[in-house]
Amino acid sequence: MEAAIILNYENAKIAEAIANAVSPDNFKTPKGLTVKTMQKDGKVLTTIRCKNGLATFIATIDDVLFCTLTAEKALQATRKLK
Repeated sequence: MEAAIILNYENAKIAEAIANAVSPDNFKTPKGLTVKTMQKDGKVLTTIRCKNGLATFIATIDDVLFCTLTAEKALQATRKLK
């Protein structure tokens, strides 16, 4: 199974911050699962490939989206502090 998650942001700086925030998780995947995240032109692209069954595939997508949402909320909070 394979999924591509593409998220658009208002500028490349925000996209870079989001991609950097979620990328460290990409290195801790079990055999049969790959997650790669990159940013370009204000977009964050995450590609997920899974050979470990539907439950793992869905849980991985959920985890990526949750981590992304957490990073977005952190950025919003820091903007309010300025």
